[in-house]
Amino acid sequence: MRVVGMAEAARLAEGFGADPRVVASGNFASPLPLLKALSATLPSYRLHLLNAQRGVPLHDGVVPETTFVGPAFRGHPRLSYVPCRLSLVPRLFSTSLPPDVVVLHTTPPRDGMVSLGTEVNVLPAAVDAVRARGGLVLAQLNPLMPWTSGDALVPLDAIDAGVEAEQHLAVHDPLPPDPTSRQIGERVASAIGDGATIQAGIGAVPDATVAGLASRRGLRVWTEMFSDGILALERAGALDPDAALTTSFVFGSAELYDWLDGSERVLLRRTEVTNSPATIADQRQMTSVNTALQVDLFGQANASRIGARIYSGFGGQTDFTVGALQSEGGQAFMALRSWHPKADCSTIVPLLDEPVTSFQHSAVVTEHGSASVQGCDERTQARNLIEEAAHPDVRDELREEAHALGLL
Repeated sequence: MRVVGMAEAARLAEGFGADPRVVASGNFASPLPLLKALSATLPSYRLHLLNAQRGVPLHDGVVPETTFVGPAFRGHPRLSYVPCRLSLVPRLFSTSLPPDVVVLHTTPPRDGMVSLGTEVNVLPAAVDAVRARGGLVLAQLNPLMPWTSGDALVPLDAIDAGVEAEQHLAVHDPLPPDPTSRQIGERVASAIGDGATIQAGIGAVPDATVAGLASRRGLRVWTEMFSDGILALERAGALDPDAALTTSFVFGSAELYDWLDGSERVLLRRTEVTNSPATIADQRQMTSVNTALQVDLFGQANASRIGARIYSGFGGQTDFTVGALQSEGGQAFMALRSWHPKADCSTIVPLLDEPVTSFQHSAVVTEHGSASVQGCDERTQARNLIEEAAHPDVRDELREEAHALGLL
């Protein structure tokens, strides 16, 4: 790797045709200064980011491309959404979505390496694919990026050019859960015992669930991402001290990033590993907690679309639901509010009219109760969902619809 100026790095990307595909760090670790330099230099290109956040440059010649839609791409008129489970996205880079340029957000070099810090995810696969086809790898070298290990480590000879640029990382300071989220989290946590392996995401319900596990012992972490709740469990003594905390990316507070920097407890792995259903199934008492926009009386969950318009994507939900149910003693929870406050409607519906994201969970949990669905016939599933999970105001209507569907 040679260190160059921002303008020179951007010019290196000009030699890959009229519409090159640029794959970059996504989520909350996008290298914005370097992406802005590329945007100012390239008149047209495809920008592939996972869960792109606001602030990503998108001029008229950019086609935003993704398998998981974030705020920066949501509703964009040129959006190219590629439906795909997250565990399979790395394969796309060597088949249908070959990258021409990969843009990484890393630490400065140390002992012949840089670290991808808070975001590993699909990036190692993108680097492998672009190097195999003679493409370009650029790195934004940020002294504020935490040093992490595992698949986060990239040798300098895998990078063509690096640009030194300081960028403050996006942070998320955890807030106390609202009463409804606390109820849901407590219900889910009550079903998780000592020694379980947990998938812990971000959001009010996952945060509340993790907070409810502080008194457990011997917990392990195998997840797509985690936030400050895992640090709280570590300090509470709830985690197995002999097992690494395995994740693919991290997002949270400045305190979390300080703890992460140089930590030997946390192991960041590439998506093919963290999200492999077979590997997830090998984890002890794997327990997955996901959420959805809607769940129907057949137990199908929509977590991706609103009005047939893509809102997010599959992400890792299907990977972890399938893997957890294959694990010995595993559980897969679908946790959500029974009533959508913005849409002012029930989240438990008779039959989805949107594409299904996942289904066949262990239980669907709301603030009103926990509805068992795994191992139940479809009539029992429907009855449990109506009586235990649905909002009381819509239960009569759901019963009528269930009769019409032959479920009651």
